[in-house]
Amino acid sequence: MRFWYANQLNCVRWGREFSEPYRLECGVRQGGLTSPKLFNLYVNDLIVELSKKPVGCWIDGICVNNLSYADDMVLLGPTAGSIRELLKVCEDYATSHGLIYNVAKSEYLIFKAPRKQVQYEPIITLKGAVLNRVTQFKYLGHYLTEDLKDHVDKERERRSLAVKCNMLARRFARCSKEVKVTALNTLRVQYNNGFRILLGLPRFCSASGMFAQERIDDFYAIIRKKTASLLTRLRSSSNSILNMLAGKFDSPILQHFMSVLVR
Repeated sequence: MRFWYANQLNCVRWGREFSEPYRLECGVRQGGLTSPKLFNLYVNDLIVELSKKPVGCWIDGICVNNLSYADDMVLLGPTAGSIRELLKVCEDYATSHGLIYNVAKSEYLIFKAPRKQVQYEPIITLKGAVLNRVTQFKYLGHYLTEDLKDHVDKERERRSLAVKCNMLARRFARCSKEVKVTALNTLRVQYNNGFRILLGLPRFCSASGMFAQERIDDFYAIIRKKTASLLTRLRSSSNSILNMLAGKFDSPILQHFMSVLVR
């Protein structure tokens, strides 16, 4: 294995052209079956040294001061001093193992305690560079915020759903009404199933019953509310054309909106 890693050659491909080969002198092979275990062996001493430190956040008598997944690491501490102590361990390990931390991608966040205000902003450094303080950061696909709420993740998922709905609307724009109704019904079923999964409800429980019990709008109620909201905005718009389209009773747009609202 030593020979394998000491004599590996790489090249860059651009279209059908290849660059001259060059030696790869650090890192593990991307996608290699042994790469995860080799990296774990390499970084394990750092995790051990951090875990030995009696500083961090105590949960049920266990000190948790680092969360590590591959090369993404989060340090946890109750004070700025504890974070500096943990960072010193990381700096010493990097020096002895030939690592270089990307300071531009390193940052710190202060979780806000209820009914308490942070009176000062501590200076946290890594390898002599001052780290930037943020109010949120993304870790393993999820956003952590200083107020410990999940509104950022909710908003991201809402935007993602809106984008997908717009894609469906564009793709079915020229389809017949029957095809659109079929697609809409499939989307409604998926919405109901998603709600069941989220609340851990039985797969075949009553859809109307579960929405009524939780006081949540069902699929058709959401469409009616969105339609009513759009109609209200059109009628209150300062644009005369929009007012005419939404205000005339014989307008095709208004008749379509009314058919949706009274469905």
